[in-house]
Amino acid sequence: MSLYSGRSVQRSWRFVCRNRIGLSIASLLVLSGTGAVVAQNPAKDPGVRAGSVDSGAELASVIGSPADEYFTDGKSRFQEVESVQGGNHNGLGPRFNSNSCSSCHAQPAVGGSSPSTTAFPFIGPNPETLVTTENSLQNPFPSFITIDGPAREARFKFFLNRDGSINQNQPDGGVHDLWVISGRHDAGNCSIKQPDFAHNLRIGNVIFRIPTPVFGAGLIENIPDETILANMNSNEQIKRFMGISGHPNRNGNDGTVSRFGWKAQNKSLEVFSGEAYNVEMGVTNELFMNERSSPDEAALPANCRVNATPEDVTDMTAVQTTGVPSDTVGFAMFMRLLAPPTPSTVEPGGANSIANGSRMFAQIGCALCHTPSMKTGTSKFTASLSNASVNLYSDLLVHNMGSNLADGVSQGGAAGDEFRTAPLWGLGQRAFFLHDGRSTDLIDAINQHAGRGSEANGVIQLFNHRLTQQQQQDVLNFLRSL
Repeated sequence: MSLYSGRSVQRSWRFVCRNRIGLSIASLLVLSGTGAVVAQNPAKDPGVRAGSVDSGAELASVIGSPADEYFTDGKSRFQEVESVQGGNHNGLGPRFNSNSCSSCHAQPAVGGSSPSTTAFPFIGPNPETLVTTENSLQNPFPSFITIDGPAREARFKFFLNRDGSINQNQPDGGVHDLWVISGRHDAGNCSIKQPDFAHNLRIGNVIFRIPTPVFGAGLIENIPDETILANMNSNEQIKRFMGISGHPNRNGNDGTVSRFGWKAQNKSLEVFSGEAYNVEMGVTNELFMNERSSPDEAALPANCRVNATPEDVTDMTAVQTTGVPSDTVGFAMFMRLLAPPTPSTVEPGGANSIANGSRMFAQIGCALCHTPSMKTGTSKFTASLSNASVNLYSDLLVHNMGSNLADGVSQGGAAGDEFRTAPLWGLGQRAFFLHDGRSTDLIDAINQHAGRGSEANGVIQLFNHRLTQQQQQDVLNFLRSL
């Protein structure tokens, strides 16, 4: 059944209302006919929520406990600026996107997502624009990197033939880092070239990713696989009717559910940290031991292998302190002990609008994928991670998001048109949406989910054609309250 016809949308609406997605909510107004509902004032994204920053603190049980030292130490490492060699923190490059974790995970606090000077001027410009001043001749700005963001990584969809044309038989999908160390004072005589982004943009061979926020990441890490799978199997009838059929991306080694990254390609926070350290900053570590050349580079020149590897290691000479673990472990510990964002109960639009928007969010089926809450198991790290409600608004599954959002890159069990359901907590203070940061407006981001094959088509049709514009506004207010 197509969910694009008016009659089918009406049937879908009645089916959703009747089943209520397992929630006890008041019935909506009686709708009839097949045309769109019209109201006086068009719904509008309220924009990035102003006022206090509601993210970036440690979990409650961490405060004043021995774990607090590890949180503070991990946060400090997360903010460290890397040098190639000869500095306080070494290992940068030879290819990299930025020189610290917090430069991209910046908004609205350390651990967040891509910064915007428009939304939060105190954070400053896109940090990716600040790391190449010394060797700017070797690193001309790609057109997709701007002062106001978003911070991005670039992936090429396919390798190229010798004549510069796309080789459709050779998928690439790898990260082609923005910058090179060539020309820096601490790079020795390393001389490698920046990828030809202009040419690959002209032939449509580039896709982008922006940073995922890591607030509350330890809670997500501690949700048992059984809980994720039970949630996947819940509301089976309505999901099938609405065309929703997400599945887990499983770790290739032990078969457990992966959950971090845009395609849920990373199993744990430590793997997530180690991969990002190597891919985004070029720092070898105990999880990713080898210097990384560009995916289309035959080999990394010997004179660009500046340091002994791995560059980030356990400090075997230190006394038993927080300084012993490697940076990779420190990053993971910081993210693990980082509290989730605190939602607003009154902004924007007032408490009644937010409450009604939450009901509408469930009523039209958004909650079928953006699961409001799951529970963690028990944890040996800290009490706040044990048996806790995780109000993440995600099922942590990957779903077919259709032709409009497909990037053609497969990662693990996630196909080129599949993405993890993005957790929505903290969305109220986020400036850029979708995996590539293409949108800054919630209505546009919602509609971008529609496309050939998208599992969201039915829900988006209900949002656009079965809600009054005031109800749409309530949904937007609810989302910006998170």
